[in-house]
Amino acid sequence: MAGEPRPFIPALAPFYEQSRDFAWLVVRCTAGGMLLVHGLDKVINRTVAAFASGSLARRGIEPAMALAYVVFFLETVGAVCIILGLFTRFFAAAIGIQFLIITFHAHWPQGFGWNRPGGGWEYPLFWGLIWLAIGLRGGGPYSLDRKLGREL
Repeated sequence: MAGEPRPFIPALAPFYEQSRDFAWLVVRCTAGGMLLVHGLDKVINRTVAAFASGSLARRGIEPAMALAYVVFFLETVGAVCIILGLFTRFFAAAIGIQFLIITFHAHWPQGFGWNRPGGGWEYPLFWGLIWLAIGLRGGGPYSLDRKLGREL
């Protein structure tokens, strides 16, 4: 493909060509899977009301109850859709907005710090940028969006 870097090991050029699209599937499934684990933890171990009051309202994020339902939805249904590559751009944009809020409202005051109690802002920013990349790229060739012939 034009504009692609020269293969590190030229003899593996056919493998690189075949794996380029597969690599995007790995990124999308990993991001969706990691988010799904967080969503399932919320669904199994908390109630929406407890999450709304304990995590959102405590930080001044209102309307906490309505937004708690949005978070539960994005981190479960949205994550599964990202894994499947269904409505990929829509869900990546919505999750990206969620991570903007997490980064700048919830973690920014703690500063930068990988091992700071409660975490710093760099990790949620990292994930927010991953969601931005997924939103820009879409589901890719191994996605239901592509199979349906329409990327939302």
